[in-house]
Amino acid sequence: MRLAANLSLMFTEVPLLKRFQAAKKAGFKTVEIQFPYVESIEDLVAAKNEAGVEVCLINVPAADLMEGGEGLASVPNKEAEFEAAIKQCYQYAKALDVKLVNVLPGRCLDESKKAEYLKTLKRNLKKAASAFAKYHILVTFEAVNTKDMPGFLIHNSEQMHDILIELDHPNLKMQFDIYHMQIMEGHVDKTIKKYGDLIGHIQFADTPNRGEPFSGNLNFHDIFENIHFSHYHGYVSAEYKPTKQTEDTLDWMQQFDLKWLDTPAKLK
Repeated sequence: MRLAANLSLMFTEVPLLKRFQAAKKAGFKTVEIQFPYVESIEDLVAAKNEAGVEVCLINVPAADLMEGGEGLASVPNKEAEFEAAIKQCYQYAKALDVKLVNVLPGRCLDESKKAEYLKTLKRNLKKAASAFAKYHILVTFEAVNTKDMPGFLIHNSEQMHDILIELDHPNLKMQFDIYHMQIMEGHVDKTIKKYGDLIGHIQFADTPNRGEPFSGNLNFHDIFENIHFSHYHGYVSAEYKPTKQTEDTLDWMQQFDLKWLDTPAKLK
């Protein structure tokens, strides 16, 4: 099943280890976690196995990014820390049988250093892509909107495209977050059709408040149809902030024809 639920934003009514079972009960066979490192590998594996779900994606550790800092992946004096983050991520990915890991480029808070930060990001993306290729784990990197995260280094699909073309690494693709890209660019359905073969993972939430489908102004009928008929054949993950109890926000699962997501993911 290629439809997934993000356990970092959804089912937060219960602790993380109980969200695996909550997601399964709600109809999800696959989940993802932004940063699983708050829990031990052993506890996460036990929770995953007990629920009988697959974990499709986790993020590489990003240090202080979520607290307003610059993160790791683009910061020139933190390359050794990024390499350590790759190793930690691999330990969790291996144990959880994760198929993809995502790199968050992070912020550049000094505009005069942007070129240096971009060079560092590209070096680190190549390192990560090569390191995980040995274990058949695909690496993605993500653009994030600059309204929610001011100063985010990579914030549109064209930037991701240009980096992919320049690096030309077979184990590196873009993570396309519909919420972030709609805010920055609009017309996400057209962008997905344009870059489908370069996308390694898709996440979705409505705009403008990152809620579930039908809580905002996006036409998810068109969006899902465009994903269906694009060159993208990976996971499609709900990564939204529920406007009410998570279980009460899942009407969209019945309103869309999602049978096409029953086919196995093709990640490369």
